[in-house]
Amino acid sequence: MTTELVAEAIKKAGIAWISVDGQPARGLWVMPHDGGLVVLSGPGEQAAPRLAEAATAQVRLRGDTGGLIVITEARVERLTPGTDAWTEIAPQVAAKRLNAAGTAEEQVARWAEAGCALVRLTPADTAPIAAPDLPTEAGAAPPRETPARVPVRRPFRLHRVRKKR
Repeated sequence: MTTELVAEAIKKAGIAWISVDGQPARGLWVMPHDGGLVVLSGPGEQAAPRLAEAATAQVRLRGDTGGLIVITEARVERLTPGTDAWTEIAPQVAAKRLNAAGTAEEQVARWAEAGCALVRLTPADTAPIAAPDLPTEAGAAPPRETPARVPVRRPFRLHRVRKKR
């Protein structure tokens, strides 16, 4: 049953929490593809430290209600520009991107030039963790430092506010 659960969770995945080498899991945008997940990371894209160089990763997937339903190990395969897999998968990832600048072909070319990592995660043969064996702790952690932070400015006021005397 758990392999069917993993397959179904992967089919419906839009985001997955991925952990490499025991580091805290990161919520990453993913695209389901042929029973696995595809992750794009690198300059100008989402940050996934050490994922492209890893051999395996731990993937946490959520269900329809948003809660964790399965944890599985996955084999990591980095796709390189110019290969058949890159040529097939990269345009599909570009087509799924929302708010991306340029055409799909321009995005794929930019990813290749910038050295972005296109990674395929395939479920490993190990048994996944599913209910009732899922961890009971929330796994919440304080926010990590990120270059994506925006300095908060004072609120805009259309008219000058007079001080009361």
